[in-house]
Amino acid sequence: MVLAVGANLALLACAKSPKQIPEGPADVVFLGDHIYTVDESTAGASAVAVRGTEIVAVGGRKDVEPLMGDSTRVVNLGHRALVPGFIDAHGHLGMTAQMLDLLNASSPPVGPMTSVEDIVGGLKSRIRDEQIPVGEFVMGYGYDDSLLAEGRHPNRDDLDRASSEHPILLLHVSGHLATVNSEALAMLGYDETTEDPYGGVIRRRPGTRIPNGVLEETAVHGALAPMFESSGDSDPRAFADRIRRAIEYNASYGVTTIQDGASNPTLVQGLRAIARHEPLAVDVALFPAVQGVGESLSLESIGYSPVYTDGVRVAGVKFVLDGSPQGRTAWLTRPYDEGPPGAPANYVAYSMVEPEAYKKQVKKMLDAGIPVLVHANGDAAIDLMIEGVEEGLDGETRDHRSVTIHAQLAREDQLDAMKRLGIVPSFFAAHPFFWGDWHRLSFGDDRAMGISPLRSAEKRDLAFTIHNDAPVVPPDVMLLMEIAIGRKTRAGVVLGADQRIDFDEALYAVTLGSAYQYFEEDRKGSIRVGKQADLVVLERDPKSVPVDELSEIAVVETMARGETVFSAP
Repeated sequence: MVLAVGANLALLACAKSPKQIPEGPADVVFLGDHIYTVDESTAGASAVAVRGTEIVAVGGRKDVEPLMGDSTRVVNLGHRALVPGFIDAHGHLGMTAQMLDLLNASSPPVGPMTSVEDIVGGLKSRIRDEQIPVGEFVMGYGYDDSLLAEGRHPNRDDLDRASSEHPILLLHVSGHLATVNSEALAMLGYDETTEDPYGGVIRRRPGTRIPNGVLEETAVHGALAPMFESSGDSDPRAFADRIRRAIEYNASYGVTTIQDGASNPTLVQGLRAIARHEPLAVDVALFPAVQGVGESLSLESIGYSPVYTDGVRVAGVKFVLDGSPQGRTAWLTRPYDEGPPGAPANYVAYSMVEPEAYKKQVKKMLDAGIPVLVHANGDAAIDLMIEGVEEGLDGETRDHRSVTIHAQLAREDQLDAMKRLGIVPSFFAAHPFFWGDWHRLSFGDDRAMGISPLRSAEKRDLAFTIHNDAPVVPPDVMLLMEIAIGRKTRAGVVLGADQRIDFDEALYAVTLGSAYQYFEEDRKGSIRVGKQADLVVLERDPKSVPVDELSEIAVVETMARGETVFSAP
């Protein structure tokens, strides 16, 4: 999903030794006992110096004293800690920007809605308070049927009670489903004669073909573009402001490299236009979504680049093979224990792509040396992801680092295959808390306890990362690490104690491990001389608190390319 932006956007005025210390004063020096460098060569450091965009010294106080001039800002960390900047292994900057000013229909702790009635009331209030004209779209995001008191999706009848004169769309927390009212259905042309699109479902009222308002997967995608275009947000200045705010939002959680994991050409062009006027405060890696996986995809149109220009680069492409576990659209080899309403006993969900077309496109990308991200949650989708990469490599050994995005229901044999083929799984490791209890119903304990199999990957020495998939959940990296380490559900159940990892492993996964995923480990991800000065100051030493309190540690300062991009009030 990407906001439409006019063409006039472009017119907006918007491995060295620690002893190798260059001459001249540093801009900033950090001193303290809790510096976690994520680098064996600099482990135990108590001092770090930054000049310009780079780290110029790492070691003890005596190593940085020659760089401490009158203009140097000296930060005595005390009880605080210094870590490398967090790298977003998978997220959606464009979607985050879009959601900033929409109705937050999320349930606690992300939003205020606990029932369908709360959502209906919130929509009514928004229409009234903002005096939204009749006929203009009203949009919201983040509703979660697994947490609402009614235990179901809001439907067209619910949303019609909020307004029958405004088209309304609410995006599900997964980003893979949505619910719309009757006015929106009419605008979309969805009625009892409309067939389900390939890779999607238009849910119906029981015993009829009349749409009930809930849309799945590709049925959602067809609705989103015209709705966003009609929502009044095509103003390039508004777009630039939202991008800036979304970057600040990520930076407040210590994120110094942000991903947009499903870009379209409009977003790519828009971000480049903003950055040409003023370089982005942090690095943004774009992965255009391959829509329809047809054979006509132009390599030139992708615009892949291994380097950033003004903070922006197209870092590869994105494929989507299935849906989401929380939306019960993840494609499985074994039926769900509990599927969507009315699903048959053998329900396994479905593929969103034609397998052979996907395989051809993956080979095309691999042959061109363009990195690929492949969204695959269910084990059937992961099978297809692996098959595509293996057939694309055709027996050759290449450093391709293709990424299995989410990999929630990955089996042990699939981890073996990823290790053999050099595939990097990026686990949506926040799932145990946010949906662990729901997954126990959907998949049964034997599968739910193995969601995000981090320890299994670690035992294989399989390179992996973890992510939040913002805005599905906030880009709160400290909470992400807490969940990956403790794996507690909302009900307090430890969802697979044997899959927990420790703090050092979690920190590696969101720093140097993620830099490796991006082919950026030579310049990011650890605190070492010559690397980009992406750093985060935490208010407390994370190793001094119980795991359940990691998320309570605030980010005090975020530095990207040697500049402070966030400072706590």
